Amino acid sequence: MTSELADRFLALHNADRPLLMPNAWDRGSAVMFESLGFDAIATTSSGFAATLGRLDGMVNRDEAIAHGAELAGAVGMPVSADLENCFADEPADVAETVRLAADAGLAGCSIEDYSGLEGDNIYDAGFAAERVTAAAEAAHSGGRTFVLTARAENHIHGRDDLADTIRRLQSYQEAGADVLFAPGVRELDQIRELVASVDLPLSVLVLPGMPSVSELADAGVSRISVGGGFAFAAYGTATLAARELQDSGTYEFWKTASVGAKAAHDAFGH
Repeated sequence: MTSELADRFLALHNADRPLLMPNAWDRGSAVMFESLGFDAIATTSSGFAATLGRLDGMVNRDEAIAHGAELAGAVGMPVSADLENCFADEPADVAETVRLAADAGLAGCSIEDYSGLEGDNIYDAGFAAERVTAAAEAAHSGGRTFVLTARAENHIHGRDDLADTIRRLQSYQEAGADVLFAPGVRELDQIRELVASVDLPLSVLVLPGMPSVSELADAGVSRISVGGGFAFAAYGTATLAARELQDSGTYEFWKTASVGAKAAHDAFGH
């Protein structure tokens, strides 16, 4: 079944419209997104960390793999894991993370070229490509399908160097990735340039003020991610509800809560 889900996940990147892939932060949100008709989901490192009372980058590999396995076991659709930098610097350790993810029943995972909180830097481009090569070999070992998304993190970490991002994505394509991702690139002309520069499906992270789904579709985008957006929208709604109770002593939050209650009933009542 895992292979079938991975095959389906890869095929969804070559449809006539972008794959809208929400990022679930717990078992309930995964089941709810499935009930709402999405075709695949991803985990979110920041959203999952928040459920543990931590910030992004403060979850370890065992926790992330177990979380991905829990979500994959909760739904009948493909689940891709946000595995940050695969919790390792060295290619051999990256490969082990990918093998663990594949064995956990996931349909795919991502690998970033940002070293994480401790190193706080973007890997050298050549070394980053070596890491993707190791990840791809592990993902595709034995001829299996396991969708590897290689991420160029420049723009989400304040390095607005589109030419370097393009070179990195091209090198990750050559290294064996299945999908390419450059979170933080916002402008439609830049997104079009990314699409035109590579041959693999391109994923984007949607952020405030970015082009609409239809505009991104016209630009050739294959997948749209919300990152931690839905998770923090839920936290934001809870914060506003709590402030209303504290500050005004009113209960207007039940208008939104009733929508959530119905969605939960519909999703969990089967």
